[in-house]
Amino acid sequence: MSSADFWADKEKAQAIVKELHDLKARFLDMKAIDRGDAILTILSGAGGDDAEDFSRMLLEMYFKFITRQGWNYSIVHENKNDHGGYRNVTIEIIGNPSTSSGRSGPYGTLRNESGVHRLVRISPFNAKKLRHTSFSMIEVLPKVPKTIMVEIPESDLKVEFAKAGGPGGQNVNKRETAVRIVHIPTNITVHATGERSQAQNREKAMEILRAKLFKKKEEEAKALKENMQISKTTEIEWGNQIRSYVLHPYKMVKDHRTGVETSDIGRVLEGGLEEFIEAEKSL
Repeated sequence: MSSADFWADKEKAQAIVKELHDLKARFLDMKAIDRGDAILTILSGAGGDDAEDFSRMLLEMYFKFITRQGWNYSIVHENKNDHGGYRNVTIEIIGNPSTSSGRSGPYGTLRNESGVHRLVRISPFNAKKLRHTSFSMIEVLPKVPKTIMVEIPESDLKVEFAKAGGPGGQNVNKRETAVRIVHIPTNITVHATGERSQAQNREKAMEILRAKLFKKKEEEAKALKENMQISKTTEIEWGNQIRSYVLHPYKMVKDHRTGVETSDIGRVLEGGLEEFIEAEKSL
């Protein structure tokens, strides 16, 4: 073997070793993400007051599921209507580190809940008591570990502050603690209002932005690998639903991806999502 061949083979071997190390690090990071915490957002779509009330129902359903798992949650941002419904709401889901080792945490468990959910029922907001269909979208993002670099130059950010209501009393309402951040290159916008200080809300908003950018990069990489185009933003309306909750004229919850269905809708709305989530793991 010539000297040139030796060094060429050595460089090739080093490149392979580096690639293996990178793959191993990425695999470990992804496992950490699945075991890690999550950010869940509910956005109301077509359906007016009914859709915003459906968002409230979904939020309460997830609260009950989270409690069943022994996890905790906190509200990061909420936009409520006059009827107690939600135009949009974002929560942080915090797992229990003592039970997360070796199995999925909040993100790994709930990641496939992302998508459009549909409700069919007699509308409580319709004087004629007519059947109404409404839609809400769930977005589940990972709390990205700091070991995964998501670089966000300060020049790419537009940061705005406003007065915030909610927990904290009158002092919160008097000070500009609410934070809105726009990522200029992608036009992604995030809000945080649940913390007592501007600095804490800015930190929460940046966590959500990092999660959204990480998810975007992951989707772009997958599309490139599969030679696909990135899908446009899903409309929160008919034809895009992943799961239906029917209260009238019969009772049924059906997941349109896995085919899993049950007539015990009361159990599902009380947080009984296990059979759907188990089936979703194969997606």
